[in-house]
Amino acid sequence: MDFNFLNSKIFREVFIIEPDYFEDHRGLLYTSYLHHAFKKQFGDEFFFNHNKSAFNKKNVLRGIHGDFSSYKMVSCMYGKIFQVVVDNRPESETYLKHETYILSHENPRQILIPPGFGNAFLVLSDCAVYQYQLSYSGGYNDYDQQFTLKWNDDRLKINWPISNPILSERDK
Repeated sequence: MDFNFLNSKIFREVFIIEPDYFEDHRGLLYTSYLHHAFKKQFGDEFFFNHNKSAFNKKNVLRGIHGDFSSYKMVSCMYGKIFQVVVDNRPESETYLKHETYILSHENPRQILIPPGFGNAFLVLSDCAVYQYQLSYSGGYNDYDQQFTLKWNDDRLKINWPISNPILSERDK
């Protein structure tokens, strides 16, 4: 299995990862992670030590959340989502800039989001399964140790496909 590691068009620290996949009349099969391929691309210090999955209904918007110590590799295991990545590093020349992607199970891609960047997604299909693979040292930064940016913050100028998403209290 090979991976195509592509640089983001806006952020040099963000990568789009396209795995090789096999598709036939039964469906689609691919490998989402191989340690030696990621080690070759990103070095010895990079490893995933935590996986999370979220089942989501149509029009659910989760995010914009992040922290300053975790890498997140995100993908849509089933369904279709509108993925957003926001730079929340005040010292960065791309501070509060964003990039969007469409992720789906029909075209497997993963987005590697480094520390200091916010992650958000909106479910476009009837349902979607979203996967987070996390890399960090020490303990996990749960919601109470993360930053949150408002999904409709005027400074971000994100062109969301809907204007009235389903939100958690945290995201309102």
